[in-house]
Amino acid sequence: MDKALKTMIDNMPEKTGKSLQQWKTILAKENFSKHMQAVNFLKNSHNVTHGFANTIATLSKEKSETPEDLVSQQYAKKESLLPIYHKLIETVKELGTDVIITPKKTSVSCIRKKQFCLIKPATKTRIDLGLKFKDKGTTDRLLNSGPFGTMCTHRVQITAVTDINDELIKWLEEAYDTSI
Repeated sequence: MDKALKTMIDNMPEKTGKSLQQWKTILAKENFSKHMQAVNFLKNSHNVTHGFANTIATLSKEKSETPEDLVSQQYAKKESLLPIYHKLIETVKELGTDVIITPKKTSVSCIRKKQFCLIKPATKTRIDLGLKFKDKGTTDRLLNSGPFGTMCTHRVQITAVTDINDELIKWLEEAYDTSI
Protein backbone atom coordinates (compact mmCIF):
# COMPACT_ATOMS: atom_id res chain seq x y z
CA MET A 1 0.00 0.00 0.00
CA ASP A 2 1.40 3.37 -0.87
CA LYS A 3 2.26 5.77 1.94
CA ALA A 4 -0.35 8.42 1.03
CA LEU A 5 -3.16 5.84 0.97
CA LYS A 6 -2.03 4.36 4.30
CA THR A 7 -1.97 7.84 5.84
CA MET A 8 -5.46 8.55 4.51
CA ILE A 9 -6.81 5.27 5.94
CA ASP A 10 -5.06 5.92 9.28
CA ASN A 11 -6.60 9.42 9.45
CA MET A 12 -10.06 8.30 8.34
CA PRO A 13 -11.59 7.78 11.83
CA GLU A 14 -10.53 11.26 12.97
CA LYS A 15 -11.52 13.02 9.73
CA THR A 16 -14.74 11.15 8.91
CA GLY A 17 -15.85 9.74 12.26
CA LYS A 18 -15.55 6.11 11.16
CA SER A 19 -12.87 3.60 10.22
CA LEU A 20 -12.53 2.23 6.70
CA GLN A 21 -14.07 -1.04 7.87
CA GLN A 22 -17.09 0.78 9.32
CA TRP A 23 -17.55 2.64 6.02
CA LYS A 24 -17.25 -0.63 4.09
CA THR A 25 -19.99 -2.11 6.25
CA ILE A 26 -22.25 0.88 5.58
CA LEU A 27 -21.67 0.67 1.83
CA ALA A 28 -22.17 -3.10 1.84
CA LYS A 29 -25.70 -2.53 3.15
CA GLU A 30 -26.45 -0.05 0.38
CA ASN A 31 -25.01 -2.29 -2.35
CA PHE A 32 -24.46 0.44 -4.95
CA SER A 33 -23.77 -0.77 -8.48
CA LYS A 34 -21.89 2.37 -9.58
CA HIS A 35 -18.87 4.00 -8.01
CA MET A 36 -20.29 7.55 -8.11
CA GLN A 37 -23.52 6.43 -6.42
CA ALA A 38 -21.42 5.37 -3.42
CA VAL A 39 -19.32 8.57 -3.53
CA ASN A 40 -22.40 10.80 -3.68
CA PHE A 41 -24.10 8.82 -0.90
CA LEU A 42 -21.09 9.29 1.39
CA LYS A 43 -20.83 13.00 0.54
CA ASN A 44 -24.55 13.81 0.78
CA SER A 45 -25.71 11.50 3.55
CA HIS A 46 -22.60 11.47 5.74
CA ASN A 47 -20.80 14.76 4.90
CA VAL A 48 -17.63 12.93 3.88
CA THR A 49 -15.28 15.02 1.73
CA HIS A 50 -14.82 13.99 -1.90
CA GLY A 51 -11.30 12.61 -1.39
CA PHE A 52 -12.32 10.34 1.47
CA ALA A 53 -15.61 9.37 -0.23
CA ASN A 54 -13.76 8.39 -3.41
CA THR A 55 -11.19 6.36 -1.46
CA ILE A 56 -13.85 4.60 0.63
CA ALA A 57 -15.94 3.76 -2.45
CA THR A 58 -12.89 2.44 -4.30
CA LEU A 59 -11.62 0.33 -1.42
CA SER A 60 -15.07 -1.02 -0.60
CA LYS A 61 -15.16 -2.76 -3.97
CA GLU A 62 -11.88 -4.59 -3.40
CA LYS A 63 -12.10 -8.23 -2.46
CA SER A 64 -11.81 -8.27 1.32
CA GLU A 65 -10.32 -11.37 2.80
CA THR A 66 -8.94 -10.29 6.16
CA PRO A 67 -10.59 -12.03 9.12
CA GLU A 68 -12.16 -8.74 10.23
CA ASP A 69 -13.56 -8.13 6.76
CA LEU A 70 -15.05 -11.63 6.60
CA VAL A 71 -16.82 -11.16 9.94
CA SER A 72 -18.02 -7.66 8.94
CA GLN A 73 -19.46 -9.05 5.73
CA GLN A 74 -21.29 -11.82 7.61
CA TYR A 75 -22.96 -9.31 9.93
CA ALA A 76 -23.38 -6.40 7.49
CA LYS A 77 -27.16 -6.76 7.48
CA LYS A 78 -27.38 -8.47 10.85
CA GLU A 79 -25.72 -5.96 13.22
CA SER A 80 -28.12 -6.80 16.05
CA LEU A 81 -26.38 -10.17 16.28
CA LEU A 82 -22.90 -8.70 16.86
CA PRO A 83 -23.18 -8.59 20.68
CA ILE A 84 -24.02 -12.31 20.62
CA TYR A 85 -21.12 -13.03 18.26
CA HIS A 86 -18.64 -11.06 20.40
CA LYS A 87 -19.81 -12.80 23.59
CA LEU A 88 -19.43 -16.21 21.92
CA ILE A 89 -15.90 -15.36 20.76
CA GLU A 90 -15.00 -14.06 24.22
CA THR A 91 -16.36 -17.27 25.79
CA VAL A 92 -14.53 -19.53 23.32
CA LYS A 93 -11.22 -17.72 23.86
CA GLU A 94 -11.55 -18.34 27.61
CA LEU A 95 -11.51 -22.10 27.00
CA GLY A 96 -7.77 -22.15 26.36
CA THR A 97 -4.82 -20.43 24.75
CA ASP A 98 -4.72 -23.05 21.98
CA VAL A 99 -8.05 -21.97 20.41
CA ILE A 100 -7.75 -20.75 16.84
CA ILE A 101 -10.55 -18.51 15.55
CA THR A 102 -10.90 -18.81 11.76
CA PRO A 103 -13.44 -16.58 10.00
CA LYS A 104 -14.69 -17.87 6.66
CA LYS A 105 -17.11 -16.36 4.17
CA THR A 106 -20.33 -17.43 5.95
CA SER A 107 -19.20 -18.66 9.37
CA VAL A 108 -16.43 -18.65 11.97
CA SER A 109 -14.69 -21.90 12.91
CA CYS A 110 -13.23 -22.44 16.36
CA ILE A 111 -10.45 -24.99 16.27
CA ARG A 112 -8.22 -26.68 18.78
CA LYS A 113 -6.60 -29.60 17.01
CA LYS A 114 -9.93 -30.13 15.28
CA GLN A 115 -12.91 -27.85 14.82
CA PHE A 116 -15.08 -28.01 17.92
CA CYS A 117 -17.59 -25.26 17.15
CA LEU A 118 -18.87 -23.15 14.31
CA ILE A 119 -20.59 -19.76 14.64
CA LYS A 120 -22.97 -18.81 11.84
CA PRO A 121 -25.42 -15.91 11.56
CA ALA A 122 -28.38 -18.01 10.38
CA THR A 123 -31.05 -15.32 10.14
CA LYS A 124 -31.35 -11.63 11.01
CA THR A 125 -32.42 -12.64 14.51
CA ARG A 126 -30.48 -15.84 15.21
CA ILE A 127 -26.97 -17.27 15.35
CA ASP A 128 -26.57 -21.00 15.00
CA LEU A 129 -23.75 -22.42 17.10
CA GLY A 130 -22.57 -25.74 15.75
CA LEU A 131 -20.87 -28.08 18.22
CA LYS A 132 -18.98 -31.33 17.68
CA PHE A 133 -19.44 -34.13 20.21
CA LYS A 134 -18.83 -37.84 20.41
CA ASP A 135 -21.93 -39.91 21.20
CA LYS A 136 -24.17 -37.19 22.65
CA GLY A 137 -27.94 -37.15 22.37
CA THR A 138 -30.12 -34.18 21.53
CA THR A 139 -32.39 -32.16 23.80
CA ASP A 140 -34.99 -29.45 23.28
CA ARG A 141 -32.13 -26.94 23.09
CA LEU A 142 -29.20 -29.06 21.85
CA LEU A 143 -30.54 -29.93 18.41
CA ASN A 144 -29.17 -32.16 15.66
CA SER A 145 -26.65 -30.49 13.36
CA GLY A 146 -29.27 -29.48 10.79
CA PRO A 147 -27.73 -27.34 8.02
CA PHE A 148 -24.19 -27.91 9.38
CA GLY A 149 -24.22 -31.49 8.10
CA THR A 150 -21.07 -33.38 9.06
CA MET A 151 -19.14 -30.24 10.10
CA CYS A 152 -20.86 -30.46 13.49
CA THR A 153 -22.93 -33.05 15.32
CA HIS A 154 -25.25 -30.60 17.12
CA ARG A 155 -26.42 -27.00 17.01
CA VAL A 156 -27.86 -24.48 19.41
CA GLN A 157 -29.97 -21.57 18.21
CA ILE A 158 -29.02 -18.31 19.94
CA THR A 159 -31.20 -15.20 19.78
CA ALA A 160 -29.89 -13.21 22.77
CA VAL A 161 -26.66 -12.75 24.73
CA THR A 162 -28.47 -14.27 27.73
CA ASP A 163 -28.69 -17.55 25.79
CA ILE A 164 -24.93 -17.88 26.40
CA ASN A 165 -25.56 -19.30 29.86
CA ASP A 166 -23.91 -21.95 32.07
CA GLU A 167 -25.52 -24.79 30.11
CA LEU A 168 -24.17 -23.51 26.79
CA ILE A 169 -20.73 -22.82 28.25
CA LYS A 170 -20.64 -26.40 29.58
CA TRP A 171 -21.38 -27.70 26.06
CA LEU A 172 -18.65 -25.49 24.61
CA GLU A 173 -16.18 -26.80 27.22
CA GLU A 174 -17.16 -30.39 26.42
CA ALA A 175 -16.73 -29.87 22.67
CA TYR A 176 -13.39 -28.14 23.31
CA ASP A 177 -12.18 -30.96 25.59
CA THR A 178 -12.95 -33.63 22.99
CA SER A 179 -11.31 -31.79 20.09
CA ILE A 180 -7.77 -32.97 20.87
